[in-house]
Amino acid sequence: MPEANFDGLVGPTHSYAGLSYGNVASARNQGAASSPRSAALQGLAKMEAVAALGLVQGVLPPHERPHVPTLRALGMSGTDAEVLAKAAKEDPVLLARVSSASAMWTANAATVMPAADTRDGRTHFVAANLREMFHRAIEPPVTARALVAIFADRARFEVHDALPARTEDDFGDEGAANHTRLTAGVENGGEVRGVHFFVYGTAKDARRKPSRFPARQTRSASERVASLGALDPARCVFAQQNADAIDAGVFHNDVIAVGNGNMLLCHELAFEDRAGTHAALRRAVGETLAIVEIKADEVSLEEAVKSYLFNSQLLTLPDGTMALVSPAECEENPRVKAAIDRVIADRGNPLARAVYMDVRESMRNGGGPACLRLRVPLADDDLGRINRSAVIDGAKLAELRAWATRRYRETLRAEDLADPALLRESRDALDELTRILRLGSIYDFQRT
Repeated sequence: MPEANFDGLVGPTHSYAGLSYGNVASARNQGAASSPRSAALQGLAKMEAVAALGLVQGVLPPHERPHVPTLRALGMSGTDAEVLAKAAKEDPVLLARVSSASAMWTANAATVMPAADTRDGRTHFVAANLREMFHRAIEPPVTARALVAIFADRARFEVHDALPARTEDDFGDEGAANHTRLTAGVENGGEVRGVHFFVYGTAKDARRKPSRFPARQTRSASERVASLGALDPARCVFAQQNADAIDAGVFHNDVIAVGNGNMLLCHELAFEDRAGTHAALRRAVGETLAIVEIKADEVSLEEAVKSYLFNSQLLTLPDGTMALVSPAECEENPRVKAAIDRVIADRGNPLARAVYMDVRESMRNGGGPACLRLRVPLADDDLGRINRSAVIDGAKLAELRAWATRRYRETLRAEDLADPALLRESRDALDELTRILRLGSIYDFQRT
């Protein structure tokens, strides 16, 4: 079967706080009013569109926000309302950080290594530590609980906790946003052997380092993830991301390259050692690998970041062709649209069509279609061993739409984050969601 895609549901506190340094789109919209309800409904519409292509589509839950336990751990006390008021008065940026709905971008939730590639024949998940950004570094514990609730069969799945987040360990891990699995053909499911392509931003022996924005993924972290995932080192390729691309706002590799099956779509400025990276991938995958480049004079780095061309989902369809699920901004940019059309017209690769989706609420915060999903290549037998309540169908979509429409605010502003009513609304929404998805008690407020 083709890989499954598990999308993150946008949380009730979806807002534009500009917290992610190096994410140009996030900074550009800092302080604007957001629409959590529209964001959630746009995400559900994308899930529906991918499922309609014939793929397995699942959902991962948002996190509890504002995260009062973090504020308490930092010394704030009193009732929940008093803690929120104190944070709003003394450190509104901190309040914004513990209120971020960034867990919606599940490409950063974990790295997934399917059964066909691992020494023990199980699918391994390694939760990302996301240590570079405080608002994301508080996510791993709940991410791991959610993954265990969905992939609970220990005979088939192993969920690893995040790598140590201490700076001296050099283990900065941003999950699947810097990882791509390639195969020798268009088949990409969990029963087909693959090659794991890890892209890092920095290493002790890095050729160059970015000078403007931080390099979030370290080579040490990528190597440790591969080891935890029980991968064959001979089927792993490690490459450094282009430092100039990072400084242009390419904070993750999935903003400059996307791969699937035997196709890698990338910008010519994606990697520090372009020729060496391409050669290493061809040696590992084989000559069936199609590396399709977009030249800088065709689409500049700035245009790539603004349109999120490479943050599209590249999917294998049941008929053996591939589709590119891209943000609507790609269709609206004539140069980007022309580049996509050129790649589709080239019969030297398996891409047959593009599907353009409106995920503007996510895009304004710096996340496109690929950011919103975690790829999980499954074997046929494994599909029946997961929590099927987290896999969508028509009835589940209708239930989730009704839930989001009823539970989410239409408009949210920065000052609303201190509203105790928003905290109660969010907890009530998540409590209901865990029943809909049959996740059990994964949130701190449910466990205390």
